[in-house]
Amino acid sequence: MSDSPPSRRRFLSAVVASTVATALSGCLGAFDGGDADDSTRVLALTLSRDGRSLREQFVDDLSETRLTHDERAFEAARDGRPYTTRYRTPFDSTPEDPTYTERNGTYYRLDSVVVDEATATRPVLRLSDVGDPNDSATPDGVAASRLPAVDRKAVEVAYFAARARGNEGGVPWGLVRRGGYVYGSGEAVDASRLLADDGPTHVTYRETVYAVEIDREQFHGPVYRATVEPVAESPERMEAILRAKFVDARISRDALSPAARNVMESARTGGYSESHPYSSGYRDVLRAMHERAYLDGDVRKDAGVDDEGRRMLRYDGAYYDYRLRFRTE
Repeated sequence: MSDSPPSRRRFLSAVVASTVATALSGCLGAFDGGDADDSTRVLALTLSRDGRSLREQFVDDLSETRLTHDERAFEAARDGRPYTTRYRTPFDSTPEDPTYTERNGTYYRLDSVVVDEATATRPVLRLSDVGDPNDSATPDGVAASRLPAVDRKAVEVAYFAARARGNEGGVPWGLVRRGGYVYGSGEAVDASRLLADDGPTHVTYRETVYAVEIDREQFHGPVYRATVEPVAESPERMEAILRAKFVDARISRDALSPAARNVMESARTGGYSESHPYSSGYRDVLRAMHERAYLDGDVRKDAGVDDEGRRMLRYDGAYYDYRLRFRTE
């Protein structure tokens, strides 16, 4: 597996996921129900509407939303010239989360192919808990807030790994690598105080003093060549491509029973939940969403196992993000 750093999307996703997991840890049960029986466990459905077309959500303006090197990558690849990056994918694009852009009426899919392997030595910051800063036996540590921005970010990420060694809380693995934080570019290394030869040996973060450990380790990762492919010449064709890629279900209000319509309306205006066995209206909605694992399979083991990432449906011409989760009441 590549040692490539997380993309901007993955960095933000990991932060959001960690925050959401902490906030929900007390109210959401495990999806298999844990110790809850069917009388206390409910299946909750929520719908949220962005209000924008899929083009507005997924087609990027590189001049506004990307760094300058992505604009250069686009121009080079479109003109047939090679443009390569190391460790990170151009455009932050993956097959599961592709990047699209529009230029002069033509829509393009932005991607990359692996053309070589790169090797580099990078600093890795790891932290270990040494005690309470108010304890006289604890070494003095520099406050993390007084460090340069690159070090503040590194300490925050390394803290998650240090915390997890005591089995407290989760780890945002999209950020934590090799049990700590991996510094990237030469500019980041040059700006770091922790990496300096005379840098601090201890740092204080969240009312705890941590010993600073810096190791320089070898990393191997791919070299990517940017690719640009035209996919549509009209907004309508681009919208159809995005529907095919991202929309899991299409539901017509007229095709639903009155009870199922009530379920959808509740899900749109705050959320809907039921315990098993589900009502006929809820079953109709789940079938229309093609979520039959919640009806036909071993619900405790099958349902929800393929529910990672963003899920979308179209209801009466509008797009909704949807979420199905078990919780206990």
